[in-house]
Order: sequence, then C-alpha cells, then structure tokens
Amino acid sequence: MVSGKSYKARSGLQELPTIRDRLSFLYLERCVINRQDGAITVTDARGTVHVPGAAISVLMLGPGTKITHRAMELIGDMGGSVVWVGERGVRYYAHGRPLTHSSRLLMRQAELVTNTKARLEVARQMYQMRFPDEDVSRLTMQQLRGREGARIRAVYRRASQETGVPWNGRVYDPDDFEGSDLVNMALSAAHAYLYGVVHSVIVALGCSPGLGFIHTGHERSFVYDIADLYKADLTIPIAFRVAAEQPEDIGGVTRRRVRDAIADGRILETAVRDIRLLLLGQEANEEEPLEMNVVRLWDDRLGTVANAVSYGKRFDELEDDELEHGYGTLLEG
Repeated sequence: MVSGKSYKARSGLQELPTIRDRLSFLYLERCVINRQDGAITVTDARGTVHVPGAAISVLMLGPGTKITHRAMELIGDMGGSVVWVGERGVRYYAHGRPLTHSSRLLMRQAELVTNTKARLEVARQMYQMRFPDEDVSRLTMQQLRGREGARIRAVYRRASQETGVPWNGRVYDPDDFEGSDLVNMALSAAHAYLYGVVHSVIVALGCSPGLGFIHTGHERSFVYDIADLYKADLTIPIAFRVAAEQPEDIGGVTRRRVRDAIADGRILETAVRDIRLLLLGQEANEEEPLEMNVVRLWDDRLGTVANAVSYGKRFDELEDDELEHGYGTLLEG
C-alpha cells in the first residue's frame, strides 16, 4: 500500500504509512524500479505494479534494488527524496535531496544549537519527553545528565530482572563487536539499526544529522539525540529478550527483531513529530505543508524579502506598505 491506496500483496511492497497527510515513506527491496509516464514501476519475479510519482514523499531503497535514471528523474521532478537503507530501513547508507525545498527546519536547527540558552531549552525538552511526570524546566545540563543516567540504569536493571539476563553495565568496543557479552552485543546491534531509521528521517526532513543538542562534535550527533528518545521502549527490551535466547547469530537475530518492531512505521511517524516539535515548538502544530518551494532573500533589517523583485529604491524612499512587504534595496548610493 502506498499513501492509502491498496496494491496486491504480490507486488512485494512494504508500506511505511503516511505521516501527517503530506509525508509518506515507501520502502522497496529486491526489485527493479523504473518509470512509465507519471508513475514509478516496481518489478520483481512476481510482476509489476505502478505507483503514482506524486504519491511518494520518501523512497527508501533496501537490499537488492535497482533504480533507473528515468525513475530518479521523475522522483526529482515530483520533489521526492531517496534514501538508501538496509533491510526494512534499519541501516542508513546515503541519501539524495531532502524531501522539502524549504530550509526552515535546518535554519531553525542551526539557530537553536548556536544559542546557549535556546540549546539548553531544546535539551530540556528532550529530557522532558523521557520524564513526562517531572518538571525539568530548571535543571542544568549536569543535573539532566545525572537524572537520565539514573533512569537508564533503572531501565537496564528492570530488563535484566524480567529476562534473567545478567547485567554488569554497558561495556563495549565499537571496533570489536564480539569483544563484549551477549547483551552488550545485542544492544550495539539494536541501537545501530535504530540510528539508521532516525538518520533517514532527519535527512528526509532536510535537517542536519551533525547539529546535535545533547551530543556534539560528531556527524551523527542529532541522530543520537533523537534515537535516545526511543531506546528505553524499543531497542533495550529487544536486546535483552534476544540475549536471553542466546542465539548463535545474535547480531542477525537482533537486527530482524528490530526490523519487525519498526515495520509498521510508527517510529517514523513519532520521529517526524518529535523533530518538528523540538525545532518548531507550537508552530509544528500549524497546518503548513512540509514541502515548500519558496525562495526568498535574506535581509538584516526585515528578516526576509521577496525574491525576483527589482529593488530599485533606497530604504529612505520606501512607502510604509512597501517596507512592510520588504520591497527595498540593500545597495549603497
């Protein structure tokens, strides 16, 4: 299914549902993607289906996909985004253009992260999402980290008690996956796949993965910020349950469990909502199209002014209504 339109199961398409009424993720794997007129054709051994190009906001290409230049041309013309991912989106590899033509979210992200007070407020909001019954509005970053550390240790202890898996702390070497115990290997695998999904959402929205509010200095800092919102409810319980089973291929089993857990697309919906809320605040609830194709000019006095206008007057010659609409020139003399 795509954007509410039903297609036969033989197509082999995995739907990731519509997010709001304008943003839809379509995941494809092991198929050839081409174009016929205004539709994307998806072909595998079982047949071909046609997907209207306008119905796709974000196309996620999984293992075994081949896409033609013609198909990419249509997706580009329709303003869609393409992200190359692992199975069911649990790895992020690369992406093309973002979904939106507007830099609004990116500019807001940069504005917030470069202002110490604003950055702290966003960090508090992130922690507030994890402590819905507490007031963290006056806590410092040091206090927030301490509170989060205690919370996550409690989550680990509870998961250990529920599954019977011994827990001796989060100890792992990023360069040596098999150098830790089973539960730490499962945690590393589960978190890695969650990062892939979140990374895909961030780049599709046109945000910067590297501009984090809690994490900093890494190309995926914002990815880690957002993913941390969901670990306690998603990846940590899965990792402990898998470790309790002691499978031979713990990485592979964990990956498939996370894949199945996110297949309904709810994590995508949640991540989109949370990112917009963190960056836009109450403005995120406004009914504004996510896709905007508006180019404006920056102005140090007025914020922005209209593009494609002949600015032939000096500011001191402008009428009030012209100033209000930004019609003026920054030229001297």
